[in-house]
Amino acid sequence: MIRGMEALDVAGRRVFVRIDVNVPLDGSAIRDDTRVRAVVPTLARLRARGARVIAASHLGRPRGRVRPELGLAPVAARLSQLLDAPVALAPDSAGPAAAAAVRALREGETLLLENLRFHAGEERNHPTHAAALASLADCYVNDAFGSAHRAHASTVGVPALLPAAAGPLLLAELQALARATRAPARPYVALLGGAKTSDKIGVLRRLAAQVDALLLGGGIANTFLAAAGTSMGRSLVEPGQAAVAAAVRAAAAASGCRILLPSDAVTARTPAPDAASAVVSIDAVPDDSMVLDVGPATTRAYAALLARAGTVVWNGPLGMYEHAPFAQGTLGAARALAASDAFVVVAGGDALAAVQAAGVANRMDHLSTGGGATLEFLEGRELPGIAALPAA
Repeated sequence: MIRGMEALDVAGRRVFVRIDVNVPLDGSAIRDDTRVRAVVPTLARLRARGARVIAASHLGRPRGRVRPELGLAPVAARLSQLLDAPVALAPDSAGPAAAAAVRALREGETLLLENLRFHAGEERNHPTHAAALASLADCYVNDAFGSAHRAHASTVGVPALLPAAAGPLLLAELQALARATRAPARPYVALLGGAKTSDKIGVLRRLAAQVDALLLGGGIANTFLAAAGTSMGRSLVEPGQAAVAAAVRAAAAASGCRILLPSDAVTARTPAPDAASAVVSIDAVPDDSMVLDVGPATTRAYAALLARAGTVVWNGPLGMYEHAPFAQGTLGAARALAASDAFVVVAGGDALAAVQAAGVANRMDHLSTGGGATLEFLEGRELPGIAALPAA
């Protein structure tokens, strides 16, 4: 059991809170604020206890360079609205400007540091940079499960230098994922989509050995179908993954896991939202077309299986859900899960956006703020940001 933040004396103290507000942006507008809303209760609790709250996060991949379009001003503005209190944005995350902003903090106030990844020392976990971050605070709280799989300065370096604890959001993530994986109600079903098989090799193999059924969609399904000899036209298919698909199939065969692949698909010549589309059998994809969603028969088959599940873990869309003609498979899965009695964990930005779009987010048991972190947890790997925190 990891120590929770209630064990820390925070009254009047500077508390460095690692949050994960790596949100999708349309220009300067936040497209989905799920991760921002998720951290509000933690910040509010610390403020109520008289802490001087120093929130810190990354956004995107600036790779150690200052990129204004990846600045956290939109997040600071949204946090101000949600907390109903001003949240100042520091001009930097370390150094004199950040230190001056912290000195201006009063008890119960909140400061958001600028994008942590504007400094190269963040992703390298450079000792000097970690010390610079730690110098801003008196104690540390990690409530960023979505970044817990990264051994960065703000997730591993800082808690080695300050009294540290886990925030309630991070603890809730661990409890929900433990429930879904360590003693899952059966049937245990994994629904995986997204573009790339290579991103999910480890979790595919692990789940194939654990779950009762593995339902695949998106580019992952295309790659598995192509590996089995199905002609996929111009669809997104990741090359060089035939051996991976074979290994996953072997693991599933050994454990008795069923792997379900689409039997039909929605195709079009281009992924444009106004492109003419057609529903075809999966073995009749035209050479000049691409699979952009699972078809209605597949949607019904997946929904029927999800309706009987005891536990479901979902990561990744089943098609190009951003465009209405290719969203029905993903939205259908979301609605099926909402109507299910299963314990449902939804993980990853695209799946979270899908349940929001379907209007059923409040009917899911757990909306995980982790993408890669959730997959690595499901794979059974140790997460550095969790290992860095002390036991209760």
